[in-house]
Amino acid sequence: MKTNAARILDALGIHYELLTYDVDPSDLAAESVADKLGLPPAQVFKTLVARGDRNGVCLAVIPGNAQLDLKGLAKLAGDRKVETVSLKEVQPLTGYIRGGVTALGCKKDYPVYVDEWIEAYDTVAVSAGKRGAMLWLAPADYLQATQGQVGAIAKEK
Repeated sequence: MKTNAARILDALGIHYELLTYDVDPSDLAAESVADKLGLPPAQVFKTLVARGDRNGVCLAVIPGNAQLDLKGLAKLAGDRKVETVSLKEVQPLTGYIRGGVTALGCKKDYPVYVDEWIEAYDTVAVSAGKRGAMLWLAPADYLQATQGQVGAIAKEK
């Protein structure tokens, strides 16, 4: 099961493993995915779609056990204010459905902002662009592939 995100990593020569899990459409929470993969929720990163008042749409990648710090994201993105987009906007903007959004291979190259906690791990899991599939790779490789900018954009739930 190769996804576009996996093909992008292949083209960049980046090593990763593809992890799969059973999807429950009624429970797409990152914590549930982490549980199914036998990983700590903080090591499974979720990708959220946001829109800033100055710079428009961006992607925020944060630990599965955290929530997005809108003020932190706004500061990092150079916006005064940032809000997450509505669920109905996610697929038209990214090409991905909820539970399968990844910063790799979106319809457009949006700026990617990644929470600093990603640097606490040797490997992390991020969506492979499809429900039921995660990419397991080194944070530095993920940041290189997404051109992600690191900062404090997550807070405890």
